[in-house]
Amino acid sequence: PCETVNGREEPMPFVRVTMMPRDQEVRNALSKDITDSVMKHCKVTAEHVWIVFEEPPRTSWCIGGKMASEK
Repeated sequence: PCETVNGREEPMPFVRVTMMPRDQEVRNALSKDITDSVMKHCKVTAEHVWIVFEEPPRTSWCIGGKMASEK
C-alpha cells in the first residue's frame, strides 16, 4: 500500500514489533507511541501507520544461551 507524500507515492510505514507476550494495555500504549513517532518523522497520518505485534511464547526465546522459559 502507498500514500502520496509531497506529490510522490511512498510506501506506508509498516512496523513489526517482536517481543515476549505482554498484556493488551502494554500493546495499546506501545501502538500509540510508535504511531506518534512514525507520524512525526515520516510525515504521515495515523491511518497510514501499520503495526503488527508478534509475540512468540517464552519457550521460543533464548537469551544469553539460556531458554527464557527456564529463567
